Amino acid sequence: MTKTDFIDLLAAKTGETKKRAGELVDTFLSIIESSLAKGETVQFVGWGTFEVQKKAEKMGRNPKTGAPIKIPAKKVVKFKVGKKLAEKVKK
Repeated sequence: MTKTDFIDLLAAKTGETKKRAGELVDTFLSIIESSLAKGETVQFVGWGTFEVQKKAEKMGRNPKTGAPIKIPAKKVVKFKVGKKLAEKVKK
């Protein structure tokens, strides 16, 4: 499902216009993005949790040459599925 498909479905289920549904989705995603950018965890009980984790610097290899390269430290977003969502997907 694409973002456009999601907006269309949200508009159909809520009776909102597609434009308004798109604004709501964009606002929802923007709130999640800004919270994660601040290092906050975003949790939807039963559905799942988004959190920022730090990955340490490590050594890797250039796949073409085999030469060792340094992979810098970075932050990544992780998603941990909640129990209710996991059960629905399992069925």
